[in-house]
Amino acid sequence: MDRLDAVEDEFLTVEAELSDGAVHSDPSMLRQKTKRYKELAPIVELIRAHRAAVDDAAAASELLAMATPEERESMRAELATAEADIERIAEEIRLMLLPRDPNDGKAVIVEIRGAEGGEEANLFARDLFEMYSGYAAQEGWKIEVLSSDVSDLGGLNQTTFMINGDTTWGHMKFEGGTHRVQRVPVTESQGRIHTSSATVLILAEAEEVEVEIDERDLQIDVYRASGPGGQGVNTTDSAVRITHKPTGIAVAMQDERSQLQNRARAMTVLRARLLQAAQDEADAKASVERKSQVGTGGRGEKIRTYNYKENRVTDHRIGFTLYQLQDVLAGNLTPVVEALIADERAKQLAGGGDA
Repeated sequence: MDRLDAVEDEFLTVEAELSDGAVHSDPSMLRQKTKRYKELAPIVELIRAHRAAVDDAAAASELLAMATPEERESMRAELATAEADIERIAEEIRLMLLPRDPNDGKAVIVEIRGAEGGEEANLFARDLFEMYSGYAAQEGWKIEVLSSDVSDLGGLNQTTFMINGDTTWGHMKFEGGTHRVQRVPVTESQGRIHTSSATVLILAEAEEVEVEIDERDLQIDVYRASGPGGQGVNTTDSAVRITHKPTGIAVAMQDERSQLQNRARAMTVLRARLLQAAQDEADAKASVERKSQVGTGGRGEKIRTYNYKENRVTDHRIGFTLYQLQDVLAGNLTPVVEALIADERAKQLAGGGDA
C-alpha cells in the first residue's frame, strides 16, 4: 500500500507540474512530464478503483453482520462481488507495476532481409513487410519506408522502415528473429514444397539526446544511387553511406533524391543501432538476445513458421499455434502478439527474470 500511495503522490506532483508555465516553456521537459503522466494515469485510476472496492467490501461486511436472515443472501452476494473486484483490480495493478521496458513508447525501426531460399526468400520478405504494414494500419500506427531494394521477381532483398505509435515497441519487439516459410514457390514447376527464411531486426528509435555522436567519428561517403534504368536512374551523387568508425557500424541510404534526406535517414538508423549496442553492452543478457534475433538467418534458428499447406502459424518460442495463416499475413497479428505478451508477463510475475 505504501508503494501505491507513492505512485499516486507522484501522479499528483506531475499533474501539478504540467500546469506550470516553466515546464511548458521547455519542450523537452514538457515531453518528459507528459509521457510520465500518461504512464501513471491508468495505474492511479486502478488504485482508486481498488480503494473504492475495499470500501465497498467493508461496508458490505458491516451490513451483513447486522442483516436479517432475509437480507443475508443479497448481502453475501454484494460482499462476494466486492471481494472479486478487489482481487481482479489488484492483479491488474500488479501487471502495470511490472518493470517497464526502457524502450516503451518509442518508434520502431524494422529491417527485413531475404535469407535462405534465394528469390523465394525475397518474396517472403515482401510478404512479411506487407504483414507488418497491415498490422500497423490495424493498430493505427504510421509507417514510413526508409529504404527498399526490390529483387528481380518483385520481392525484397532488403527493406528498412519506421513504425510510429504509442504501443509500437511493446508489440513489435517480439518480431525480431528468423521467420520460416513452407510453401510451393512461384518458381517451382513440380509443385514441391520448399522451406525458405527471412530475417527481421527490430530496433528502437533513439533520440539525439540518448546517443551522442561525435561528427569526427563519422566517415560519410556519397555516391550515385543505383536505379531501375531509364528515368529512374539518379544522375547525382545523392546516395549516402555513414560509417561510425569506433564501432564499425555502417548505414547506407539511397531512396531519396536529396543527399540531405538520405543523410538524415541514415543518421536515424545509425542512432538506433548505436542505442541498441549501448543497451547490449550494459546488459549481457540483452546482448545475447539481440544477437539471437537474426543469427545467420538459417532455417534451424527460426522463431516462427508460416506453413501454407496446413494454414498454420507457429511461434516456436512459446509453442503457440494458430490455424489462420491468411489472416495473420493480412496483418491480424493480434492473437500471436497477445500470447507473447502474456508469456512475458507470466515470466515476470513468476520472477523468472526479464522476459
